[in-house]
Amino acid sequence: MNKKFYNIMPRFSVKKIFIIFFFISSCQKDSLSIVNEPDQILSPNVLLVIADDMGVDVTPNYMTNNVKPSMPNLLNLISKGLTFNNVWSNSVCSPTRATILTGKYGFRTGMLRTSPKNIISNTEVSVFDVFKSSSKNYATGLIGKWHLSNNASDPIKMGIDYFAGLTGGGVESYTNWQLTENGQTKISNTYSTSKITDLSISWINNQTGPWFLWTAYNSPHSPIHLPPNELHKQGNLPSDPNSINSNPFPYYLAMIEAMDHEMGRLFNSIDKKVFDNTIVIFLGDNGTPSEVVQSYNSRRAKGSIYQGGIHVPMIIAGKDVSRINQKEDALINASDLFATICEIAGIKSPPRADSESFKTLLSSTSSEKRNFIFSEKYNEQNGGIDRTVRNNTHKYIMFNNGDEELYNLHDNALEKPNLMNPSQLPLNKIDQYNKDLLVEELNRILN
Repeated sequence: MNKKFYNIMPRFSVKKIFIIFFFISSCQKDSLSIVNEPDQILSPNVLLVIADDMGVDVTPNYMTNNVKPSMPNLLNLISKGLTFNNVWSNSVCSPTRATILTGKYGFRTGMLRTSPKNIISNTEVSVFDVFKSSSKNYATGLIGKWHLSNNASDPIKMGIDYFAGLTGGGVESYTNWQLTENGQTKISNTYSTSKITDLSISWINNQTGPWFLWTAYNSPHSPIHLPPNELHKQGNLPSDPNSINSNPFPYYLAMIEAMDHEMGRLFNSIDKKVFDNTIVIFLGDNGTPSEVVQSYNSRRAKGSIYQGGIHVPMIIAGKDVSRINQKEDALINASDLFATICEIAGIKSPPRADSESFKTLLSSTSSEKRNFIFSEKYNEQNGGIDRTVRNNTHKYIMFNNGDEELYNLHDNALEKPNLMNPSQLPLNKIDQYNKDLLVEELNRILN
């Protein structure tokens, strides 16, 4: 044995040599872990994009209506993800946003109207509160339309880390509107759809960890107008009010195309590695307004609990969505986004009777599905609440004055005819069976 080595050996016990060897081995293992583990444990980002007043009739990849806006960026999302065919929202803006925020139907929170007096209670536990109380260290933001109160500080009180946008239901002008940021309100002259995109891009680029961003465009909500020409493909439309009022539909399409253009700018601004770890949810908050609705009766559009008011588009793509370019017929309530977003982020959400996660549908066709979905509307004329519930084939409506309607959506998605009309009575056995099921479910929900 080498004498020099032999001379130093007595200074080290076998135990010390083992400790040194274990320490070196541990360091090597840790260094490998740093290289190999991040992709396995990285929490997914969630980007929820909401369009304001956009039903299925004007959304690509839905059969209702043949005239669609040019939406290459949404079509790209569709080609890489899952399109949901049977999603119900509420019939107007605020109630839908409240159901997503709280996971509760509007009659439980009092959020049934768009009136300035209709304010979300700060005592409600929001999806942002759930994120904040978890150990996942998500940054959260809501950029764009709030419309759940007029107090600029309320979004922060609901657990949102960062809010910037408009607190009310809309703007008087898309190029002259009140922008609230960090509790301060000022006038913005930047086209609203573009400004919301700018703020979203800036916020995402400032994040160093996982994030959940709710980007709430106020487009294509009124006032219907001509967007900047570089943002749409409707051609050289005249911009005078008379032209817009006499034929608002192409301008409405132009507003949607402008939103799609800015959505694409938002998606393309995100670093590829970050975007690959992001799940994108696109949703309409209610149906198309009556002045531009195409496939539905104008009295059965936004503001009604008919299909034209509550049947909305939803497309989901991105991280862990393995059902590529497919369609899903499962019944989904907008309230289900509360539980679903939490599960996507790996966060345990508090029990919500009105919110059922559909996360497994993003990768499996055999997942458990809802048997019923529900919607409601405050009746401004008499102060009552109109309610509706459906299953896979039939839809039942109970108006607050006691009138009933029943439709077979499997036979006619446009709700024709009303099977409760005296000329259709008595109901056949199948229709009566479904009506009984739906009435029972409605009573269960309300009780």
